[in-house]
Amino acid sequence: MSLHAPSISDLRDAWSRPEPPQKQEETGFFTDTTLCIGCKACEVACKQWNQLPADEFHWTGNSYDNTVTLSDTTWRHVAFVEQFEDGAGRWLMMSDVCKHCQLAPCYEACPTGSIIYNEFGNVYVQQDICNGCGYCVAACPFGVLDRNEDDGRAHKCTLCYDRQKEGMEPACAKSCPTDSIRFGPVSQLREEAKQRLEQLHARGETDAYLYGNEPAGEYSALNSIFLLKDKPSVYNLPDAPRRPAAHLKTNYLLSFGAALGLAAASAFLFSREE
Repeated sequence: MSLHAPSISDLRDAWSRPEPPQKQEETGFFTDTTLCIGCKACEVACKQWNQLPADEFHWTGNSYDNTVTLSDTTWRHVAFVEQFEDGAGRWLMMSDVCKHCQLAPCYEACPTGSIIYNEFGNVYVQQDICNGCGYCVAACPFGVLDRNEDDGRAHKCTLCYDRQKEGMEPACAKSCPTDSIRFGPVSQLREEAKQRLEQLHARGETDAYLYGNEPAGEYSALNSIFLLKDKPSVYNLPDAPRRPAAHLKTNYLLSFGAALGLAAASAFLFSREE
């Protein structure tokens, strides 16, 4: 193989950036847990399309949930919640996924620029830039991201970016037999979610509510919206998710104040010794 000195064009191209894809309408998910039958078709479809390895065959004894949680190789997780007392009760099921937050803590914490918002407004991890620091894993209040033991990088749901670019819906939504998982423009999904909530309330199911459809406290709205029938914690979701970056200014001021206090105390003690 012959070697040659880099040309001016080679040096120029090394620092040039290609034009980013044209911005599209934001897309996301609306998961209606009242329609989920726990079939796990979404889990299987996600693994098949993204060529993710199967989880180890481990019997948890936790109802029919042997997946337990989202991970670097499980980007969809169907939770089973059994609520039975004195022979009466109900099943609660929910297909969990990345929330694709409008202001994502993982995006704010990433030091390399690996995590971006793609042209569809989805939170996307660029694997070739990720250095495996794990800051995003700690920053996410939903436990979505995880580091892979083999390559050391962070992995999560891509919202089937490759399928979206070809005009196809994500594999999980495509496979859902009850339309519990809806995919589409976020603005449209928010309206659909509100209409579905009104429909349930009209039927007397007043315990139904929307999770992530609007900003809550310090946290932004989510582009993965959920219709729930019990407290978020029942579905292993935080009741009030926290965004670490929202506390940085206060933490910096407290640290600065503590440093000034220590400096003043040291100066006072040294002056007394003299």
